[in-house]
Amino acid sequence: MPLQTPLLDQVNNPMDLKKIKPEQLPQLCDELRAEVIDAAAESGGHFGAGLGVVELTVALHYVFDTPHDRLIWDVSHQAYPHKILTNRRDRIRKIRQSDGLYGFTKRSESEFDPFGTGHSSTSISAAYGMAKARDLTGGDNHIISVIGDGAMSAGLAYEAMNNAGADKSRMIVVLNDNGMSISPGVGALTNYLSRLVSSRPFLSLRDIAKQLSKKFPEPIQVAAARADEFARGMVFGGTLFEELGFYYVGPVDGHDIDTLVPILQNVRDAEKLGPILVHVVTEKGKGNPFGKDHKEKYHAIGKFDKKTGEIATSISNAPSYTRVFAKSLIKEAEKDDKIVAITAAMPSGTGIDKFEEHFPDRTFDVGIAEQHAVTFAAGMATEGYKPFIAIYSTFLQRAYDQIVHDVALQNLPVRFAIDRAGLVGNDGATHAGSFDVAYLACLPNMVVMAAADEAELVHMVATASAIDDGPCAFRYPRGEGVGVELPDVGVPLEIGKGRIIREGNKVALLSFGSRLQECLRAADELEAQGLSTTVADARFAKPLDTELLKQLAMNHEVLITVEEGSIGGFGTQVLHALAASNLLSKGLRVRPMFLPDNFVIHGSMDEQYQIAGLQTEHIVAEVFAALNGEAKTIIDQKTRA
Repeated sequence: MPLQTPLLDQVNNPMDLKKIKPEQLPQLCDELRAEVIDAAAESGGHFGAGLGVVELTVALHYVFDTPHDRLIWDVSHQAYPHKILTNRRDRIRKIRQSDGLYGFTKRSESEFDPFGTGHSSTSISAAYGMAKARDLTGGDNHIISVIGDGAMSAGLAYEAMNNAGADKSRMIVVLNDNGMSISPGVGALTNYLSRLVSSRPFLSLRDIAKQLSKKFPEPIQVAAARADEFARGMVFGGTLFEELGFYYVGPVDGHDIDTLVPILQNVRDAEKLGPILVHVVTEKGKGNPFGKDHKEKYHAIGKFDKKTGEIATSISNAPSYTRVFAKSLIKEAEKDDKIVAITAAMPSGTGIDKFEEHFPDRTFDVGIAEQHAVTFAAGMATEGYKPFIAIYSTFLQRAYDQIVHDVALQNLPVRFAIDRAGLVGNDGATHAGSFDVAYLACLPNMVVMAAADEAELVHMVATASAIDDGPCAFRYPRGEGVGVELPDVGVPLEIGKGRIIREGNKVALLSFGSRLQECLRAADELEAQGLSTTVADARFAKPLDTELLKQLAMNHEVLITVEEGSIGGFGTQVLHALAASNLLSKGLRVRPMFLPDNFVIHGSMDEQYQIAGLQTEHIVAEVFAALNGEAKTIIDQKTRA
C-alpha cells in the first residue's frame, strides 16, 4: 500500500507549510517522519539524524522566512527532512546517487541551502559571517545555525561563539542535543550539556526588570546590573553559553512541536537580545522501524525492507580494509603494551571500537576534535607510547597545523592510519580522501605508505608499529579488499622499498595504492596488443624507492604513475626524483595519472573513478597516447569531471 501523506502532499516549500494550521503540525510531522523512513528504505543514507529533527525542521521553516532568513545545518547529516520541505521531495529517493540529491547541503543545489557543509562545527562561524554581512548592508533577516552537541566538542564552534558573543550581533544558534554525534558523545562538555537546565523562562521577570532599570540614571543601571549578575551566580548558576555572550533558552523538548513553535517565535521577535542559543533536546533515530536499540541510532544505513525493517547487506568474500586494519592493530597491541589507539568521534567508522573491546584502557575517543587528537598523540609519543591515530583522510585535513608543528617538526613517532583514502562514492567531495599524500609527503621526517590490497595493509600496520624514530602514515581505501589471502601476522616492510609484481620491457605501470588491480588489468590488455608491460607497486611515496625508479626508467619506453590522490602527490614526487637523477633527458615518456583538478561529484565509486579517468581503459589509453606522442595536459583531466 502506498504511503499516505495527505498533509505533506500539500507542502512543496516553506510557503506552503505556513498555510498549515498549527493544530495540524503534529500530523504533518508524523507524515514527514514516515516519508523519511520510506525514502531511506529505497536509498539508504544518513538516516538517524534526520529522524531526530523532524519536529525541529518543521518548526524552523514554519516560524522563519526561509530562504530570506538563512538556515544553516551543521554537518547536514540531518538535512533530509529539510530537503523534503524545500522543493526536493521528488528527488529524495535518489539521494547520494550520481543523478540525485547530494547527501549534505549544497549551495548549488538549492537556494534553501545558504552554506555547503559535510564536516562538523562550521555553522556558527558561517552564521556569524552572514550576520555581519547583513549588518553591514543594513539588512534585517534572521540567521540561524543548527548544530549538534557532538559538533560542539570541536574548538571551532567555541571560537565562533566567543567572537559572536562579544560582538552582540543578532543571530540564533539551535543546539540539537541528542547525546551523540555519530557515536555516543564523549567528553566533559557533552556531560555538561546533558545536565543543563534553564536558568529562567524566556523573557522572565529578571529580564523585565533589566529593561526597566534602563529608565533610571546610569549609576543605578550599573548597580542593578552588578546585583543581577551576583544574584544569578548565587541562585541560578548561569551557563557556559551565557558567559560567552549568548542568551540561553532551554532546554526544550525537541519533539513537542506545540512548544517549539511559540518558543522559536519568541526568539525570532526578541530583537534586542543579541546572539541567542536555544537548547533543544531530541532523540537521534526517533521512530526508526527496526525495533531494537542501536548504539549509533542508525546514523547511516543501507537499503532496508519497509515491512520487516531488515537492512540489506552486501555479500563479499573479502573483508573491509577498516576491519583488516582493526584486526592487525589488535594483533600488534597484543605484542606491545605501548600501542594505543586514538579516534576523533569515529570509533566504529575506523574500527577502533573493535580495538576497544580488547584494550579499553588503551583506547581514546577525543570527540570531534582532530586538532586535539594529533597533539594529544604527540604528547603520548614523548612519553614512550606508540599512538595510532585512525582518522578519515578528509577529516585529517582539519589538523594539518598540528601534524606539521607538533608531530613532524619534533620528529615524534605518531602513526596516522588514514581510512577512506581516495574517492569514497556516495558521500561525495566533502568526504573524499584526495589530498593527504600531497600534504604529508612534502613534510620532513614523514614516511608515507599506501596499501595496494588488504594483505599489504596488514604489513603496513606492522611497519608503522616498528617505526619508532619519526612519524609515519599509511592510507587505505573505503570498502572491501580485493580478496587476497591475508597473512597470519604482519611483517615490517623495508622502508622506502617497492616491489615488482609483473615484469616486461616496454611499458611500466607504477601504482601507489589500491589502483594496482586496475594496473594489472591494464597490463593484460596491453600484453594482448603486443606491449610487454611491467607492473610495480611503489608502497612508499616517501621515501621513494629510487633504485626501482631508475630500473623502470632505464628499461622501458613509457612510465605511467597511477594514484588515488591529487596533483602534488606521488606522481609529483616521482617526477622530481627522475629529474634530479637526470632520467628525463634520455627519451623516457612519463605520464602521471591522478585525480582531476576539481571536486568529483557523488555517485558510486565506480562512477567516480570513471569520471576521474583512473579505470583500466584510461590507463591503457594513456599508454597509447604516450607512445604516439600525443599531448596530455591537466586541463584534459578537468574535462572528465
